[in-house]
Amino acid sequence: MVGDGAVGDGAVGDGAVGDGVVGNGAAPPLLALREVSKSFGAVRALDRVDLDVPAGQVTALVGDNGAGKSSLIKTVAGLWSPDAGHIRWNGRTVVLRSPKDAEKLGITTIYQDLALCDNLDIVQNMFLGHEPRRFGVLDEAAMELASRNTLRELAVTSVRSIRQPVASLSGGQRQSVAVAKAVMARAQLVIMDEPTAALGVSQTQQVLDLIARLSTQGVAVLMISHNLNDVFEVADRIAVLHLGRMVATGPAADLDRQSVVELMTTGTRAVRGG
Repeated sequence: MVGDGAVGDGAVGDGAVGDGVVGNGAAPPLLALREVSKSFGAVRALDRVDLDVPAGQVTALVGDNGAGKSSLIKTVAGLWSPDAGHIRWNGRTVVLRSPKDAEKLGITTIYQDLALCDNLDIVQNMFLGHEPRRFGVLDEAAMELASRNTLRELAVTSVRSIRQPVASLSGGQRQSVAVAKAVMARAQLVIMDEPTAALGVSQTQQVLDLIARLSTQGVAVLMISHNLNDVFEVADRIAVLHLGRMVATGPAADLDRQSVVELMTTGTRAVRGG
């Protein structure tokens, strides 16, 4: 229960039982959207969207501009409430009234601007708003140790010093700090909005490696991307939005680039003979 009941009352969804196991005995996905709709006036941004995000897997959300990707992630992040449908977390229906509700569940969203403070160093950014204190003052030693250990666990070795200002970091290094901050907050689901946009080749690979390491540590990743090369390199599952509708979702191995492009642009894909 979050805040004043913002994550419901612990209510269980109509397709789950009390222990968070779905009817067929299989563990439910970490996050599940069921029949989620969102409108802005006459514009239907999301139209009865279903989506499963399993724990420990990378799910890529793709779609053309205006497909509804931003509306979907802002709904999951607690910024917007759906007009219809519901969200399940570990098999239980939850109501997210604010980003803080989502964070308390273990959902962290990393937007394109990364929400880092350029005038602060890496340690200060990683603990921003959650600084530990000892005897009434900041526990700098504990902050440095935790930051260094988290970056080491994620194999982030490109930063010169954990005390260097974020303003001096490259785009790939900034993404690494944002991800490390999410891990520090014990996120179970990390949503990444265009994580490789405007990055060079080496920095892009650095971020993709980081995403892969997150999944091996049991963290679910929902990655929004226009770059299908990146998607097929790291994604376990692909979900395709077209004009607010979920037109395809499933294992990445069941799709190819041409099929995904067709789904993104037309909402359907051609049936090819063998």
